[in-house]
Amino acid sequence: MALLSNPQTLFAALVGIATFAAVLTVWFALLERDRARARLRLLQRRREELQQSAGSTRRRRTRQKLAERLVAQLRLARSGVDERLRDRLAQAGLRAPAAKSVYLLSKLAGPLLAGMVALLLVYGLGMGGKSATTRLVILVGAVVAGFYLPDLYLSNRAAKRRQALQRQLPDGLDLLVVCAEAGLSLDVALTRVADEIGKSAPELAEEFGLTAVELNFMPERRQALVNLGRRVDLPAMRGVVNTLIQTERYGTPLAHSLRVLASEFREERLLKAEERAARLPAILTVPMIVFILPALFIVLVGPAILDVYDNLIKK
Repeated sequence: MALLSNPQTLFAALVGIATFAAVLTVWFALLERDRARARLRLLQRRREELQQSAGSTRRRRTRQKLAERLVAQLRLARSGVDERLRDRLAQAGLRAPAAKSVYLLSKLAGPLLAGMVALLLVYGLGMGGKSATTRLVILVGAVVAGFYLPDLYLSNRAAKRRQALQRQLPDGLDLLVVCAEAGLSLDVALTRVADEIGKSAPELAEEFGLTAVELNFMPERRQALVNLGRRVDLPAMRGVVNTLIQTERYGTPLAHSLRVLASEFREERLLKAEERAARLPAILTVPMIVFILPALFIVLVGPAILDVYDNLIKK
């Protein structure tokens, strides 16, 4: 209550918290992460999961973390949306065991935290004036924003990952064609390509590595390829998955099919680049009119206007 009665102290505390959060954000953004080591840990964890699920007599034991226990006690997880949520998290690259629990807890805690911050701002600093309607709108808006913020973060991360995979896929297919022509099997070829492109294309290397692990341990190889199509929500990757499934089923040459797909994807990427280049003149028209033409008119017409003004003053 003493903090609420002193707006300056409250404002200083909020500024301090915001500064600390900004420093942490910049620190984690500049922190160099070992993507190869993280990918190896992910592959090892997936390999252990498949080994445990393969043994029917072995009882699976997992240590539930705090987030998982809270989700279980609060009954936040629903069976109807569990599979779709797992696919969304996988498409965003979030495959940690507690990723689903953290997401569900953020959906619960986000509105509460946003509402508390809005209460401090409205009744502590007096934002929104004395109007009850304005204060209510701010509170409701903060709660709604806190509820949808995890979804927005997840969608943004999935879209960035999808764009990166779309750029990396043609080059990865070229390497896969080389490995297939060398006589390597599909799982060995995927592992070799994942090792080669681990630094230049970490997203694609992660997906290929997971698929190679699942091809080795899953009883049905087709299911491993279907999982790849579910994790990567791209039409190009679905075409690759369908081609690989047909190759596994009918025994068609793998190298020839992949070479045709890689050529098509490369042409598609070139056409998209040409389309963006063709849109540049239309996109630059408005900035030129708004920023360049006024400065040009000032330079050209300005001296004449000043001369006319001087002549009128002398007269």
